Amino acid sequence: MARPLVAEINLAALRHNYQLALNQSPTASALAVVKANAYGHGAVEVAKALADLAPAFAVACIEEAQQLRAAGIKQPITLMEGFFEASELPIIFANNYQPLIHSHWQVAALVQYLIHNPTPAASLNTWLKVDTGMHRLGFTLAEAASVYQQLKALPAINQITLTSHFACADDLANPATLKQLVAFKNLQQQLNCPISIANSPATLGWPAAQTGCLRPGIMLYGASPFATGHVLGDQLQTVMTLKTQLISVSELPAGESVGYGARFVTQKITQMGVAACGYGDGYPRQALDGTPVVVNGIRCSLAGRVSMDMITLDLSLCPNAKIGDEVLLWGASLPVNEVASYCDTISYTLLTSLLPRVKRIYLNQ
Repeated sequence: MARPLVAEINLAALRHNYQLALNQSPTASALAVVKANAYGHGAVEVAKALADLAPAFAVACIEEAQQLRAAGIKQPITLMEGFFEASELPIIFANNYQPLIHSHWQVAALVQYLIHNPTPAASLNTWLKVDTGMHRLGFTLAEAASVYQQLKALPAINQITLTSHFACADDLANPATLKQLVAFKNLQQQLNCPISIANSPATLGWPAAQTGCLRPGIMLYGASPFATGHVLGDQLQTVMTLKTQLISVSELPAGESVGYGARFVTQKITQMGVAACGYGDGYPRQALDGTPVVVNGIRCSLAGRVSMDMITLDLSLCPNAKIGDEVLLWGASLPVNEVASYCDTISYTLLTSLLPRVKRIYLNQ
């Protein structure tokens, strides 16, 4: 019998979330961000599920793009970190990839490549990354126009999309987002070019950013980018349900410790359960005692340190639990954001950390 830990991926919910993004701007388009194995959900399966809706996809690097092409995905694919060395350029031109240009060395490499290959097989669409305040990647506002003109002068370059990234869009009260947006739009008006600025929180929460090519990422997978309730974030549908089963149930007297480091000690006679899931599957080892799980529809809690392959649970609130009963680790009735709050992390980390040995089951294909 197979190990019972599985991640069910609801592709109908995925499509709903993509449409919710698109609905925020009738004049905008939206590429689907499927980097990091579609945030742990399976990049190929997710891209296929969105292939009739999304006009383009975005990944971090050429290896991720190649995986999609090998699976038959035909849409343009944006490389959100651009290219890492000039040797990638022939593959980029041949496969309709759209590299994000964020450094002067990339511009120089592109110029040199076109000197030696003046008539490439196809023209290239590129993205020009400008740093509007996050200070991670991109050209300064002062130099972006000059770089844009350099790229535009290359005969093999077709469309150039101006892009940037918000640092604080998940905080709707933070003025940094509007400051970035004003700087970005001033530059866009100067260049009169296509733009992409709205990540998931901007797509849902910043109307002034809902223009050009939207870039929904975490929201596609049903996790709200906001720490508190939000009228649109609350409309997202859960895509991943991570669940397993109890593989042991026992009763311990008061005063007994459980798990590595003896972190949890029973205060009374306690029914304990063991479930098949651990940090070897990607479940966070830093999860605190009290981290919620759902057993037979009843909220119970983690009790003891997470092991590589198992977690131990306090079943006091579910006294009739037995071996084989379902344990929900996150899903519609237990949001991944809530679990993340007990682990000093965010939903992005939990979803992308799910390891390959966890079987993905795709629903509503």
